[in-house]
Amino acid sequence: MKKIKILYILIIVLLFQSCSKDINDQSEEFPALQPASLDINAGTWRPVLLTGPTEFPVAAPIATTTPDYIAQVNEIKSFQANVTTKEKNSVKYWSAGAVLRWNEIMRELVALHNLPPYQNPDGTYPFPSANNPLAYPQFPFANPPYAARAYAYVAAAQYDALVAAWHYKTLYNRAAPYTVDPTVTALIPKSNLPSYPSEDAVVIGVTTELLKLLFPGDQEFIQLKAEEHRKARIIAGANVRSDLEAGEALGKAVAQKFVTRARGDRAGAAIGNQTLWTQMENDAITRGETPWISQETPKRPPMLPLFGRVRTWLFDSLTMVTTIRPVPPPSTSSQQFKDEVAEIYNYSKNPTREQIRIAHFWADGLSTYTPPGHWNAIATEDFVKQNFSEVRWARNMGLLNMSLMDAAIACWDAKYFYFNPRPSQIDPRIKTTTGLPNFPAYTSGHSTFSGAAATILGHIVPARATAYADMAKEASESRIYGAIHYRSDCVKGLEAGNKVGNYAIARARTDGAE
Repeated sequence: MKKIKILYILIIVLLFQSCSKDINDQSEEFPALQPASLDINAGTWRPVLLTGPTEFPVAAPIATTTPDYIAQVNEIKSFQANVTTKEKNSVKYWSAGAVLRWNEIMRELVALHNLPPYQNPDGTYPFPSANNPLAYPQFPFANPPYAARAYAYVAAAQYDALVAAWHYKTLYNRAAPYTVDPTVTALIPKSNLPSYPSEDAVVIGVTTELLKLLFPGDQEFIQLKAEEHRKARIIAGANVRSDLEAGEALGKAVAQKFVTRARGDRAGAAIGNQTLWTQMENDAITRGETPWISQETPKRPPMLPLFGRVRTWLFDSLTMVTTIRPVPPPSTSSQQFKDEVAEIYNYSKNPTREQIRIAHFWADGLSTYTPPGHWNAIATEDFVKQNFSEVRWARNMGLLNMSLMDAAIACWDAKYFYFNPRPSQIDPRIKTTTGLPNFPAYTSGHSTFSGAAATILGHIVPARATAYADMAKEASESRIYGAIHYRSDCVKGLEAGNKVGNYAIARARTDGAE
């Protein structure tokens, strides 16, 4: 047992070290952001939490003819006169877009922390603590619900901050330094978008503040990335230092509204306790059903049984219970349930090569960026091709990730309301392809996440709607092929996810961006 624990800790150390690589060693090459539209009216779009774009004031910038501004331009020239290859690569990396790159960094952090704690010598399990994030087990354990929540808070906050930034950009209309002074070399594509406050710095400010809350043990890594990003904007000739300072201050101010919401959204109480877990088991027995029981040895506490009570973004808790929560699963004593168990046993016993491939492709298990992160990666690849502006990137990623978090809440509500057993619990002959999640079966998280993501992404990129629906169906069925879920888990999960996604569409149609 001691050797296993040492190996487990070694894996964590190696994963942490992987976050310290040079940015270009771990990130995909993307072209520089060249928006098809500057979305110059984005300062009028409807934010998520802000009362309006002027809630946090931004002071007027100094004139471009003042000695202070000229000194800031000279700082750019000094950097450019001595620019290194590494710095040029950094400029190229960050030129792909602030929202894109920080989303990518977040996925790395989620994968780093997506490891459940190893049991104590007495057979109990420790829980990560935000109050002591560097102790074992490190906080957070970035499981799928936690990851969906993290992606949502950052994406929604980035959107609100950029809506405010666009308002002040159009108000003050200060040109980029490469426009003000033709002797400044533009190392990125030129734009007519006003440079004050810097959109990149706004994203830096809002993101780093939220990441401090979400990943408190990784602040050194996060600050390193922020400094790389700031410096890249100066070297690129895109911003003077006062552009960056104003943008970062605005981003940090906006972030505090989201931090306040996060501290009160009930996620901190989602773990529950033994009394609650026992009550859920007994409630299932009282209904005449076979309750879910952890199949780990020793039995591990269920994952976040109260996450279904976390505050949603797109609808209220009554809507979730009355509209999105699915009908009960087939009774564990019914013929339909027996037939579904038999189907899973058949997939477990006789999988095809293609079914095994699909099960592994969509698994998104330990040490990955989770199913919500997988859909973020899919969206990233497609959004790059659309040439969105930075603010539209934020808006679209916000819609996607709010729907993914709400899908997690709806799914976890159903899981612990019905407390349904996994196929391998009912029939021990069933062997899963990619591991066994430690929480009830109905409904499938992969299916709910995928239904929500495919629905909102199909609205954002209509030409890809059919492809997204096909991907969602494959992701859902991957859990059947992997012998992890019954068919009803997946069918009803997709349906619930589609409903969540439609609420995101309803918001998209009224936010002023369409």
